[in-house]
Amino acid sequence: MPLDPQRFLDDLHKLRSFGASGVGKGVMRQAYSDADIAARRWLAGRMEEAGLEPHFDPLGNLFGLAGERSMLVGSHSDSQPEGGWLDGALGVVAGLEVARAAREAGRPPISCVSFQDEEGRFGVLTGSDVWTGKLVLEEADGLTDTAGNTLAEMRGKMAGLAGNFLPHNRFSGFLEMHIEQGPYLEETGLGLGVVTDIVGIRDMRISFEGRQNHAGTTPMHLRRDAFQALSSFNTALNSRIAEVVNPATVWTIGHVALHPNASSVVPGRVEFSMQWRDADADRLARMETLIRKTAQEIAADHNVTAELGTVMGIEPAAMDARFQAELAAAAEALAPGKWQKMPSGALHDAANLATVMPAGMLFVPSIGGISHAFDEDTYEADLVLGLQVLDSAARALAG
Repeated sequence: MPLDPQRFLDDLHKLRSFGASGVGKGVMRQAYSDADIAARRWLAGRMEEAGLEPHFDPLGNLFGLAGERSMLVGSHSDSQPEGGWLDGALGVVAGLEVARAAREAGRPPISCVSFQDEEGRFGVLTGSDVWTGKLVLEEADGLTDTAGNTLAEMRGKMAGLAGNFLPHNRFSGFLEMHIEQGPYLEETGLGLGVVTDIVGIRDMRISFEGRQNHAGTTPMHLRRDAFQALSSFNTALNSRIAEVVNPATVWTIGHVALHPNASSVVPGRVEFSMQWRDADADRLARMETLIRKTAQEIAADHNVTAELGTVMGIEPAAMDARFQAELAAAAEALAPGKWQKMPSGALHDAANLATVMPAGMLFVPSIGGISHAFDEDTYEADLVLGLQVLDSAARALAG
């Protein structure tokens, strides 16, 4: 068979060399970094060698095109600032191998893709956000990273490569293979997960403004301590939100900026991120109501003011029923009883693609449930099994 698992693994390890961290298999390949651009140039070369037509669009999304209309398979190749070697990269190289094998066997055409900035240096799933029309390029250009760089400035580094945006109807559907990024498949002894839906996400910034003062001379009952307000908010929210969530719901305070952040000063201000995820849009809305109400009540209790920012995010996305069925049939044929349908708690480009074409997604296990870290890994046997299932489903859907 033209599908070549060793060629797939070799390409996957070669991609890891771009931005290699020097720690385990970790990579540092943020969107638009020198390592990211070098990796995309290398991928474009591999696509061309495979008989595909490399195409960069204005944002830096890289397509390997086969024919005038084809199935699209891929993911993203950028990483977190300190990321793992498989997150996104697995789906890109798997897409390349499946597309290459289809061409070598003379089967119906399959194209591949590496979307840009899926990891959100500038937004949320930025590359597929813009390509699917969720975000217009002019608005995206104004987005900034944590260092103050604009997207417009960074994508200017790829100006010599950029072409036009491809029409969605050039593709009949989208498949994405990814590591699970969680512990479920490993803990249950399953080798594959057929994704049913991708959770929605909401993200907002909240701040409590109190009164900065001396830590030694300000009595406790007179303090307007912003950090104590945050601490109380976290405790109260965890209790109240239990009334509306289910076991799959998650919420996180992931970034905290305390001012002035000094040991002898009562903190006068704290700003923090509040993120919550669920597959039910109504539940996400009820959680937002609870978060807002709790923040205002805690602010009043602590004599501080609360400022709640704009809520941003992505709606829950169901995967196409036919695509799920083909992935399930391939999984059962190649790994009988070793697969299960499951939701995705992480965001993926497939969530955006599902708004413009049928989409499906396949998971392989993550060792220890670890991702977004240098020690992210998956056994090569699981990677190859996933590739074989993806290829089988892609062939059926492309045909």
